[in-house]
Amino acid sequence: MIRRKKFILRLPSRKLVLGERTLIMGVLNVTPDSFSDGGQFLDARSAIEHAFQMERAGADILDIGGESTRPGSRGVSAQQELDRVLPVLNELRGRLKIPISIDTQKAAVADAAVNAGAEIINDVSALRSDPELAKVARRRRLPIILMHMRGAPRTMQQGPFARDVLRDVMRGLREALVHAKRFGIAKSQIILDPGIGFGKNYAQNFELLARLPELARLGYPLLVGTSRKAFIGHALGSVATEQRIWGTAATVAASILGGAHIVRVHDVAEMSQVAKIADAIAKAARKNS
Repeated sequence: MIRRKKFILRLPSRKLVLGERTLIMGVLNVTPDSFSDGGQFLDARSAIEHAFQMERAGADILDIGGESTRPGSRGVSAQQELDRVLPVLNELRGRLKIPISIDTQKAAVADAAVNAGAEIINDVSALRSDPELAKVARRRRLPIILMHMRGAPRTMQQGPFARDVLRDVMRGLREALVHAKRFGIAKSQIILDPGIGFGKNYAQNFELLARLPELARLGYPLLVGTSRKAFIGHALGSVATEQRIWGTAATVAASILGGAHIVRVHDVAEMSQVAKIADAIAKAARKNS
């Protein structure tokens, strides 16, 4: 079990301390085709109500996305993303007490979302899709999440997969860090995500969870998103997405005990309980080490 290092993220409205306890990032997909909740919150009113529900349930961060990155997805235009997310962001601004992250690969979307109140950028392409995104993060002095993904969502689950998944993830994240540094993003404003399910086969996802302490040696806070993903359903015998909550709970606990600072989840109330217990176990381990 890893002793989790503490970090401080500086947002426009506040500071976020990472490492004292696990932070819960609630997922809000304003899309018709996301793998788990696609279409449920495409209507702005339902999305806004769900945002408040997640805040009440214990979310520390809300992650809003207007483009599906499920396996096989082809992406949408910046204008389509903005048409989906801006009505929600504009309604939540000044009303939601927790910070908002914008899940996008596009600089234009990030810039507009920040104008509407977003304070964190979550880029699943780790600056590969649109390097201009780094300029937005630097200019606005925002934290940015850099996630490892092999290829693009449209093709990422088509083999062959990496022969050594940890080496592949390490290499990809190090390359992303070089790009971020080149664009002037402060080291203290970067979060790394190993990209569970993004271009990895089922076994490799479990291997990454087991080897999170090795990723922590890169010296950055870690975000892990396993919620309801296909590798969980496969391990449980091909169960449906909505039936993967207990499997997700196991992966969330493992992520935290492996060093994750933030877990990205759909089921906020349930995973908040998981995080509290995992944090208590980690605290007891520190006292006796």
